[in-house]
This record gives sequence, C-alpha cells and structure tokens, in this order.
Amino acid sequence: MMLTIFTKKTKALGVMLMAVGAVYGQTSFNDSIAKVPIFRQGFHDRVNKQQEMIDLLDTKNDKFLNASKDPERDFLISRALFNGVNQIKNYIEITPALPKDQDKKRALVSLESLLKNYISYYKKQTFNVFYTPLLVDNYRLALDKVIHDQSIDSIIQVSPYDVANLIYNSISNDYPIAKSAKNVLILKYCKLNPDKTFFTLRNNPEVPFADSLIRVVGKKYPQQLYDYAQANNTLGYKIRNIVDDDFIKAVVKMSQSRSGQLYFPFLTNIVNGKLTIDDVDAATKDSVKYFRLLVNTQMDYVSRMIHEKDTALAFRELTKMLEKKAKDVFVNTINGLHNENDNVRFRCLQNLTAEELYYVAVLTNGLIYTSSYTSGVYPLMMKKANNRGDSLLARLNFDHYRRFISQAAAYNKLGNFLGSFPNKDDSHKLMQAFVNNLENSDGLEDGVDVADSYASITETLKPIADEMLVNVKMNYDRNVSANNKRGMAIYNILYQLFLSADSTKKVDLTKELGIPPVYTMPNSSLVNDKGEVIMQVFFYGDQDGKNIFNGFQNMFAPANWSIDRSNSQWITIKSTKGKPVIIYANRPLPEETGEDDKAQQALNEYLETNNIRTTVTIHRGHSYYAESTIAYMAPSSRIVFMGSCGGFNLINKILDKSPDAHIIASKQIGKTMINKPFFDLLTEDVRAGKSIDWLEFWKRFEARAKIDGFEDYIPPYKNLGAIFIKAYKISMGEDDGDESRAF
Repeated sequence: MMLTIFTKKTKALGVMLMAVGAVYGQTSFNDSIAKVPIFRQGFHDRVNKQQEMIDLLDTKNDKFLNASKDPERDFLISRALFNGVNQIKNYIEITPALPKDQDKKRALVSLESLLKNYISYYKKQTFNVFYTPLLVDNYRLALDKVIHDQSIDSIIQVSPYDVANLIYNSISNDYPIAKSAKNVLILKYCKLNPDKTFFTLRNNPEVPFADSLIRVVGKKYPQQLYDYAQANNTLGYKIRNIVDDDFIKAVVKMSQSRSGQLYFPFLTNIVNGKLTIDDVDAATKDSVKYFRLLVNTQMDYVSRMIHEKDTALAFRELTKMLEKKAKDVFVNTINGLHNENDNVRFRCLQNLTAEELYYVAVLTNGLIYTSSYTSGVYPLMMKKANNRGDSLLARLNFDHYRRFISQAAAYNKLGNFLGSFPNKDDSHKLMQAFVNNLENSDGLEDGVDVADSYASITETLKPIADEMLVNVKMNYDRNVSANNKRGMAIYNILYQLFLSADSTKKVDLTKELGIPPVYTMPNSSLVNDKGEVIMQVFFYGDQDGKNIFNGFQNMFAPANWSIDRSNSQWITIKSTKGKPVIIYANRPLPEETGEDDKAQQALNEYLETNNIRTTVTIHRGHSYYAESTIAYMAPSSRIVFMGSCGGFNLINKILDKSPDAHIIASKQIGKTMINKPFFDLLTEDVRAGKSIDWLEFWKRFEARAKIDGFEDYIPPYKNLGAIFIKAYKISMGEDDGDESRAF
C-alpha cells in the first residue's frame, strides 16, 4: 500500500492561471507611468533597475516572478512588484503632497530602498514572498503617511513582522518621522521570537516595555535571564533592579554566586520553599548526592507536569544538568575503563538506584558504549528494580520512555525488558503508546526514536515490528481523518521507512518521500568542477588521536598516493593514479593548549579562501569531540563518517549543516580495525571514480572487518532516524533560510 501527501490543484485552474500570468506579464505589469521631467528621470531609472533585477530573480526576463511555484500566488506577487510599484511611481509624480522636485526625489529613493531590501531578503530567504502584495500596499500607505509628516506606527502595528520590518528599514532612513515606529517593531519582533528577546533588549535596553518583557520572557527562558543578569550593562542593571518579583530576585541572587549554575536547576523548588540553597550546597560536596538530588527533582517536576499540568521553571536546564552529570561523572568513567574488569569498571554505579541508572542510560544515548550499557548500566538497573520494568517506568512517570525503548532496542535488550512485565498486555500497551500520538510531541526527537528503533526490532523481535507497522498505519489514517498535516507527514514517513526495512518490498524511498537516494551516493555528487573528490579528516590532540594519526598516514602506499607534510598544521594526501582525490587532515597537535583546534580552524580557512569544496568528512576522535567536528565540517559534505554518533542531537546538527549528507555512525567507540577497512574501501572507490552503492559496499566492508563490534556500525540506509529528519523537513516544506533577523 502506498501512502502519499500532496496538495491537489485542478489542471484547468493551473492552465488558466499560467495563461493569465503570461497575458498580464506583457500588459498590466508593464503599465506606463506619468510623464517624468528629464531632471528626475535618473531617479525613476534607479527604481526601474531594481524592478529589472527582481524580474531576473527567477532567471527569466518576462516581467513575471516565479517565486512560490504557485501560479495564482505568483500572479499576485508579480502584479504587486511591477504594476503596483509603477502605480507608486505615478503617485509620487502626481500627488500635490510632494510639490517640490527634492520631495519627489526623496520618495523615489525610499522606493528604491524598498526594492533593494526586497531583493536582499528574497535571496537570503528571510521574507515570506506570499506577503509581497501586502508589502507594496502597506508601503504605499506608509509613504503617504510620512510625506504628510505623520507617524507610521499604526501601519507597522497591523502588518506582519516581515512586512513591517522591510517597510521600516526602507523608509526610516529617508523620513525621520518614521523612526518612532521602531519600538512597535521591536515589540512585534520579541513577540514573534521570544527566545531572542534578551538579545534584542541588550541592544535596545531603553524601550519602555523592557521591564514587562523581562518579567514575562524570563520565566520562559530562565537560563537567558540568569546569563543577562550577570552582565555589567544597561540590561543587566535593569534586571537586577527588579525587586518586586521573587522569581527574578532568586535568579539574580544565583547569578551573583560562583556556584549559581549548580543551584539553577532547582529554581522552582527554591522559589517555592521546598528546597534551600543550603540543601543544594550540602549535596554539591558529593557527586552521587548531587546527582541523586537532580534525579529526585526531575521526577518531581515530571510528576508536577503530568498531574498539575504545570511546567516547572528551569525544567529544561535541570534536564541539561542531569545529562551533563550522567555523562561526566558516570558514563565517561565507565567508558574510559572499558579495558578493566567489570568490578573495577562499574564500581561508580553501585550506589545508584534503578531510577538513577535509568537516567544515566537514557540521557547519554549516543555516548554510552555498548558494553557499558549491556554489561553495566542495564543489568544493574534491572537488578535494583527487582526485574520489574513496568514498575520502574511507572515510578518515573514514563519520562523519556521512547528514548529508553529505542536505546534498549539498539542494544538488543528490549525483549528482556518487555519480558519483565508480569502482565503481557501491559508490554503490548507500552509499544502501542511508543508509536501513538507522535504528532503531539515537541520537535522530532520522539519520531526519530521510533524510526531508529525499528531496524533493531525487526531483526530481533519480528512480531513486535509487525505490530508497529500496523499501528503506524492506524495512526496515519487517524491523522488523515483529522486533516493533521504534521501527523500525516510523520506517519507516512514512518510507514515507508518500516516497509523499506523489508528488502522484498522494494520500496523506493526517493520516490515515496522525495528525498535524495539513500542506497547510493553518485560519484557526480562527490566530485568538484575539476573532477576532484575532496576529503577532510578531523583529528584531536589526545594520546589516542596522536596514535591513530600515525597509523592513518601509513595507509597510503607510495604507489598510488603522495603525502605533503610541509605545513605545520595539516597534511595533504593526493592520489597519483586513478581519479584525483585530495585528503586534508589536520595534525593532532596538543589539545591541552588548544593547538588541535587552531589547526582545524587554519585548515578550514585555507579551504574556504581557496574555494575548496569538501564532500567527504571523517571524524577520527572520541564521541565528545563530535560536536567540534560538526561545527567545522563543510555544508557541502555528502558522506559523513562520525564514529560514535547515534544521538538525535548530533545527527540533527549534521543534517542542519548538510541536509543531503549520508551519515555512517556507530553505537559505540570506533575501532581502528574497523575504521581502517572502511576508509581503505572508500578512498579506493572514489579513486576509481565509482559511485558508492552502500549495499554492495557494506558487504565488502563486513568481509574486511571481521571482528567484534562491526555490527554496531550503521550504514546510511539503516540510519532511519537521519532519513526521518530529512523526509520530514522536505514534507513540511521547512526552509533553511537565515532566521537571524534581530535588532
């Protein structure tokens, strides 16, 4: 069965609108204007020039802008930009409100600014083109106001932010009377972007509504309130001078303390008197006690959210601190001791409760090693829960349960966990809930957890996988009946992904979901204009990085490769036979002085300055370095090898940077004996000019890497979470335009 989502327009309407657009493109949109004196013609020519540039934004010189792929909307947009702007030029020439030549020239300069800004915003994708007719109409109203020496506050107030911002920026430089609307525009921006309110207030601290915004937005973004309360600037003084709000007073007090970040996660309970600073101080002296306080507070806040429908202040910050401590205190320790016996390795976990071990596991997804989970955290958690997974989840109010199920499936422990439920109907209901109501979740993380879990479940728990497929179809039908676009997108994608996991179904994900191919990476996508494949390898300056770097260089035999070691910060490896392949790798210089980071920066600057487009990115370092690699990786990357990178946040960041990337990840620490054959095969294939067929590639890869741990490596076509994110963004039409429009 095929499920698809699309918007239907009748063929007749489409043909009619195209015909209307073609006719008006030659007539109405090219209306003549009033007779212009020669001494003012140059100013009209400047406006005309901007109209010509707008016309060419779609590369066609036809007085019609194909801006939205909707003929009806494009007709209205084009009529505004050509006919509507011509009418404004006419108005400027004939209105008695502009009796002097200089007045008319000033109005024409403002109109030129409007069109210049429109072009700039259009290219940056920071203006909703559907607002174009309203923009031209409201600009004309605003121009009429200012030439009559009147404020444009009311127009800015009623206009959508995109329109208001463009009008203000186009008219206020030429008409000082318009500057009074800045406060209206700032308030509109803050309401639209509450997460950028404090940044905006920092640059505009004297707005009359600053105190009100601080009080309202501070409760929604307490971490920002905390950060800005520390600043020695006007906004910092304003925050610290609010003395009639207990919440703000508590945050200010914490911000002035050296240990403020340790208190901050408990903000709600401190403000409500359930916890004191002394209580937190006592816990901070022992890492286990502090972690226990974090867990108890997390459970308290989750219960409050479920039963009282109230989200605690700084809840997000609490979870972040809990995640940090789970990683730093416990998981980094047991991961680092992976060569020790279990008694030594897992000693730090022994005093933790089942609930605490649960959070250690779920909040370090993508970082915790397979053996750390399967031999340490999971069995100890189940032992301390008296082997009752159902009771454990109930005590936790099912917090992060989708993440837990996905993680347990990935490490082949889901069957064991569900088997601990005395009532098998409860385990059945849990897996139904796992799939149900994803359209109501915040963001995509829950959907990714469901998608990621399926590949493991279908291999080890086939009956459960079959039930998941049925439930996904039922949820899709339910969302179709409710006409819920988000729900239809989520469940259509999951349905197609789950079907594709069965190779006998021969599901073409590119066709069904509109995403780039996931089973192949064409050579044409990897080469630049010169036919070169450019690779970049990131190394880090710890001891492991230095050892791996030395072995890495030995991979390239002189018969086929040359290595240039003349640069002190990186090496350059080039193929001498076959197709041109160039590999840049920064040297693993000492991390304690930040030299490895400086080397990566210098290499990136070199690549950017010389317009060298990287299409293959290789991360060679521990998982905690992954975010640094993602920050520096090129948006042009098409193959990204990340080693231990199973977490949603990291995969999402990779796809934000390079939406078409094929991601190869591992559930645990990368192994040189596995990484080396992967890189050998990849470099030889691109040197031979081959496209990468991942199914065939993976068979050869497995034959070369016959050691424990290979099964933890995930090929791009099985990285269902990454595919889910790509497909969702395409289905929902989410753009990647610059959203940094701030004051």
